[in-house]
Amino acid sequence: MLNEPEVEHKAALSQVHDGFHGSLQDSEKDADHLGTEDGDNTVDANHQAGVQAIEAVTLSWTTASLITAYILIWLVYFMQGLVGGISGALIPYVTSAFALHSLTPTTSVLSSVIGGVTNLSIAKILDVFGRPQGFLLCAVLATAGLIMSAACNNVEAYAASQVFYTVGINGVGYSLSVFIADTTSLRHRGLIQSLCCSSYLITAWLGGPISTAFLNGAGWRWAFGMEAILIPAVTLPLFGLFMYHYFKAKKAGLVPKHSSGRTFLESLRYYVREFDGVGLLTLSVGMAFFLLPFNLYTLQAKGWDSPMIICFLVFGIVLLIVFGIWERFFAKICFIPWKLLLDRTVAGACILSFALFFSYMCWSMYFTSILQVVFNMSVTHASYIMSTYTVGGYVFAALIGAFMSWTGRFKPVTLFCSIPLVVLGTALLIHFRQPTDSIGYIVMCQIFVTFGGGVMTITTEIAILAAVKEQQYFAVAIALVSMCGSVGSAVGLTVSSAIWQDVVPKRLMLYLPAEDLPNFLMIYADIVTQLSYPVGSPTRLAVQRAYGDAQRYLFIAGTAAWVIGTAGVLMWRNIDIIAMKQTKGRVF
Repeated sequence: MLNEPEVEHKAALSQVHDGFHGSLQDSEKDADHLGTEDGDNTVDANHQAGVQAIEAVTLSWTTASLITAYILIWLVYFMQGLVGGISGALIPYVTSAFALHSLTPTTSVLSSVIGGVTNLSIAKILDVFGRPQGFLLCAVLATAGLIMSAACNNVEAYAASQVFYTVGINGVGYSLSVFIADTTSLRHRGLIQSLCCSSYLITAWLGGPISTAFLNGAGWRWAFGMEAILIPAVTLPLFGLFMYHYFKAKKAGLVPKHSSGRTFLESLRYYVREFDGVGLLTLSVGMAFFLLPFNLYTLQAKGWDSPMIICFLVFGIVLLIVFGIWERFFAKICFIPWKLLLDRTVAGACILSFALFFSYMCWSMYFTSILQVVFNMSVTHASYIMSTYTVGGYVFAALIGAFMSWTGRFKPVTLFCSIPLVVLGTALLIHFRQPTDSIGYIVMCQIFVTFGGGVMTITTEIAILAAVKEQQYFAVAIALVSMCGSVGSAVGLTVSSAIWQDVVPKRLMLYLPAEDLPNFLMIYADIVTQLSYPVGSPTRLAVQRAYGDAQRYLFIAGTAAWVIGTAGVLMWRNIDIIAMKQTKGRVF
């Protein structure tokens, strides 16, 4: 709900004093950045086919259909939360099964990068072909990824499966966000989004017990198999509902007829240009090449001097430069619309999304392992503590959504409430990281981070949607902020993995009893081996101390990220969303 690098900083920072009270001038200028309903009951002929189709649906369906759609959306979010919770709890055991526990974040870096970048292509699918069609494609990709995970025989195959799964499951969540944007007013969008995600309040407590049951019984492969059945069972009814109303609207003459007159080759060339295949390929591969060396250098005999690591870095930087040149001077249709990036509220929302996910991913990927090894928590109880982020986040997000519906403002609560809470919670974790500290302090810190993060997941999206002109930009705007979050996740995972792989082995060699040094590699690589040593034994204490030393750096990095996040929020205009109308037809 859970996945765009990319600004005029000087102009933004010169106006940061519009802060809490905002300014009437800002609010008036904001009207120029928004599309408004023309008040008629016809589809906009200037919009792309997918946008026209969803406009026709909302113009033709009944209140009962709208409510049914939101019930099904709630169920899909339920499925997404359940699958995400189970899969997240299983990652350390999958990597440990191949004796590579330290690569837990590495398996997610490539999928995070690709998953974020491809949302812009999915946005094009939603705009050009239709919302339901893009939604179905994402469900198919997620299902295929889970089937591959169930059948994988090494970490490389598992990492490949995670690309398909992450692209698909992130795309499902992204498509739902676009559905909600299409069928709500901006004033109530934050509240409706939070209520739809309330299913996470239930699934947060199910992932741990279910994953534990599979680990103790049939095994993690069967868990992925169960998820592969669950996804199509839940997503197909929502797809069917939207397609039914699309054909109903088409029969009623609400959907404009299109005839391209192109041959097959002309159509192929048209869609390659429309989806900016060159931009997609160079950005995603370039980011992957640039980020992966920070995770893989410890596995090379020569470390940073390894030819493979050097080649990855060089090719990554070159491809990112090529991407920028291509987008600026050669792309017929820009992969990332430049006019959106030049809007300071859009840029600020992207920066905040990057900082939010970077900060969290700096420490969260190893946090489940830390809870089990350092604080001796079971998989179930560790998942419960991790779930406080989800549960508290959506409770608080619903309250803030109602607050925004009442006040029409989203900048003050982000700047003066959510950011301070996240900084406080993350910074306190630097202190409360040792086994001698009470687990209650860990939960307290999680609650602080939860409340702040829950607000920003809503206000970031509202900010970027408030800054775009028309409904036809909804998909690309949400994809843009989602991509920044995914790249932030990938960078955070990279930093996390680099710190872990640098600190933990050195400290283990320093702290382990002499008799356990021959088993160093197995202790370092396998969480099951780490947990096999009794609490209080010299070996377990050595592992806990090594974990604690690494955690300190992880939490410091996560806290420091909020300098960037605060700057992003200061760039926002203090927009009043109460009177804005961006959608047509029967919406909430």
